[in-house]
Amino acid sequence: MNKDKIKRPNITQVAAAANVSRSTVSRAFNNPELLTKETVQRVFDAAKKLGYSSNQAAKALRTGRYGNIAIIVPDIENPFFPPIIRAAQLCADDAGLSVFLGDADENPGKENILFSKFASQVEGIILVSSRMTDKQIMHNAKLCPVVLINRDVKGLPRILIDPTEGISAAVRYLVENGHQHIVYVNGPINSWSNQQRNKAACAEALRCGIKIDTVSVPRSTYDAGRQVATLFPPKTTAAIAFDDLVAQGLMAMLLEQGIKVPQEFSIIGCDDVIGEYLFPSLTTISARNGDAGKTAVKLLLNLLREKEMCDVRYLLNTRLILRNSTAPCIDNR
Repeated sequence: MNKDKIKRPNITQVAAAANVSRSTVSRAFNNPELLTKETVQRVFDAAKKLGYSSNQAAKALRTGRYGNIAIIVPDIENPFFPPIIRAAQLCADDAGLSVFLGDADENPGKENILFSKFASQVEGIILVSSRMTDKQIMHNAKLCPVVLINRDVKGLPRILIDPTEGISAAVRYLVENGHQHIVYVNGPINSWSNQQRNKAACAEALRCGIKIDTVSVPRSTYDAGRQVATLFPPKTTAAIAFDDLVAQGLMAMLLEQGIKVPQEFSIIGCDDVIGEYLFPSLTTISARNGDAGKTAVKLLLNLLREKEMCDVRYLLNTRLILRNSTAPCIDNR
């Protein structure tokens, strides 16, 4: 029976196929940052052709390294997060790392549990738009290296998509087009992004000489956008939604009520993840979420190399993208 077993390729065969040493093959899988990108790719190509894969369990017992990282997001169904995940996955692949994914379902307690489960199986964790408190995040960072996206916790490496430029441009655009009664639709109350977007919108409105109203949704979903349409103060002619998903729901409900977009009501979303596919196409704020995912993995790899916590703060700027869901206020044409 043993003779019938298919022999698995070994590290020596991979080294020969890639024309490198055994130690180079080992580094390609365990410490790819020590090699050139071309050498790592040559080893991976040879391994793939031979059907070789490193034994992660054995490696973990031997070195304490798992070759895995984790990404935890608050809501996998929100279209803002998949581009971050995809970009992070591609960057991790280049480094020879596997990626675990956790969905916290907008629940900070569940997010904390996910972190604890992953911490014993991975080398580092990327927290995206974390809903945990600063204290919880700092406590968890002592258990496992952490990089944050869209959460500003001093002392930890973080990438922040700064909405100020894009949101300010959106408010100015609406005011310049005659809109005096504007609403900002809040997202999740413990979202850093929502807090920054709300702050930027209110500050720019003040500079423009108007007061912006705010209404809230418990969760950024299409259905929440539909429901919020009934909460606007009288005379409202424009809304800036926390994200494109809420804006989509709002647009659908207004159209069902016979309110024409943009002829009678202007809508602006945030994140630019579905805006160009809607009808009318959605004016929105760019997000650069792919850049955030890629940068987070690079920061995490550097953190693993240096083996010490670093206080690095990357800011990614945003911009207003004009499409067909906005127009001059009907009273000012």
